[in-house]
Amino acid sequence: MTGLALKKFLGLESGDKVPDEKTVWLFRERLTNEGLVEAIFSQFTKSLEEQGLIMNEGKMIDASFTVAPRQRNNREENQKIKAGKGDELWNDKPNKKKHKVIDARWTKKNGETFFG
Repeated sequence: MTGLALKKFLGLESGDKVPDEKTVWLFRERLTNEGLVEAIFSQFTKSLEEQGLIMNEGKMIDASFTVAPRQRNNREENQKIKAGKGDELWNDKPNKKKHKVIDARWTKKNGETFFG
């Protein structure tokens, strides 16, 4: 949400004073210490539902990539890995097996291709 959208949501005009981060933090701490956070969010959710809006729980995920070495598997090996049977591969070659990453996948981000 942009700063202007947030101001509009809160009903603030452009000349209104906005609390600094320390004031907001202290207010949040007070709400937490008095056990009011859950009650406020329950009331907020109820208000949204009354307006026909549905709020889903969100999750933040670290989207950084851990790059793995390219595997150079043959087609049969790749088929077994995709079928969830990658643990069965290279049992006769333990040194080779420890260098294989069977849970890595290809993906694209901002036009760049990653394997990891």
